[in-house]
Amino acid sequence: MTDLHVVDATAEHVDDIVTVIHHAFSARRVLDPPSTALSENATTVAAAVAEHGGLLVLSDGAPVGAMLFEQTGDVLNLRRVSVDPRSQARGVASAMVGCAEEVAVRRGLSRVNLIARVELPDTVEFWRRRGYSVVDQQAHNLIYAKALPVELTVPTAEDMQAIAEQLAGQLRAGDLLVLSGDLGAGKTTFTQGLGVGLKVRGAVTSPTFVISRVHPSLSGGPALVHVDAYRLGGFAELDDLDLDASLEDAVTVVEWGHGIAEPLAQDRIEIVITRGDDDTDETRALRITPVGSRWAASGVRVSVLEKN
Repeated sequence: MTDLHVVDATAEHVDDIVTVIHHAFSARRVLDPPSTALSENATTVAAAVAEHGGLLVLSDGAPVGAMLFEQTGDVLNLRRVSVDPRSQARGVASAMVGCAEEVAVRRGLSRVNLIARVELPDTVEFWRRRGYSVVDQQAHNLIYAKALPVELTVPTAEDMQAIAEQLAGQLRAGDLLVLSGDLGAGKTTFTQGLGVGLKVRGAVTSPTFVISRVHPSLSGGPALVHVDAYRLGGFAELDDLDLDASLEDAVTVVEWGHGIAEPLAQDRIEIVITRGDDDTDETRALRITPVGSRWAASGVRVSVLEKN
C-alpha cells in the first residue's frame, strides 16, 4: 500500500500543483462548456495559494493530487480538485477532502462548498459518498456543500445551556438531535438550554424513568420531544415509542441516542459531550456535527459567549 502524505500548499509547491491540475483535467473528457482548469499557471496558482491556501498530496515524494482553497465568509470553497490519472482509485481524493475539512474546522468555518459537473457521474457519486449535498444547480454546475462539526471547550453548565439556547434559534419542526456522552457530562443540561430557546412549557429534566416527555411550545413554535434511550435495547424499542407521529411537528432530542436514533432521520445533529478526568472540573468538550442536506447550506453557528 502506497503511503500518501497530504501537505499544506506553499509557494515552493506551485509548479507541482500546476502539473497535477493539468494532468488531471487534460485526462477528463471534453465538456461543453469546457473547464477553465487548463488555464491555471504558476502565476494564478501562486496567487491562490498565497491568499487562501491549498493542499498537495505526495506519494513516495511524487505529486499525485492537489486542490486550491478559496475562503468566503465562513465557507471554504474547494477548487481544482485534481488527482493524477495514474493515481486514481488509490484514496488520493478522499485523503485530500478529509484534510480540507480539517483545515476548515481549524479555521472555525461552518461549511465546505465545491462545484461539480453534472455530466461526470463518477465525480457526483464521489461527493455524495463523502456526505456532500447538492444545494443549488447553475446550468451544468452542481453546487455541493457539507456542514462541518463545531468543537468547543465549554467552561460551565451555564455556558452549556447558553450554547444550546443559541442552537435552538436555528432549529425548526422536524429537526432531530442525537446526544451522547459520558454519564453526567451535561446532556440534560444541554437539553434544558434548548427548552429555554424553544420557549416550551415545563421543566426539562432527565426522562430516564418515563423514557419520553413532550414539552409544548408557549410561543406557537415546535414542541420539544425529550427522549432518554439509556434503557432501550436498540432501534426497535425506540421505534415502539412511535416518535414518527410527532417527528415532523416537533424538535426531537434523544439522549444516549448514538447507535440507536440515527435511523429516525437522514438529516440530524449529532452532539457529543465529554467530561474531563477531574470530576471537580465543570469544563466539557462539546462537538456538534450537522448531518444531511438540511444543514448543508447553512451549517451551525454557536459559540461560548464572553462574560462581561
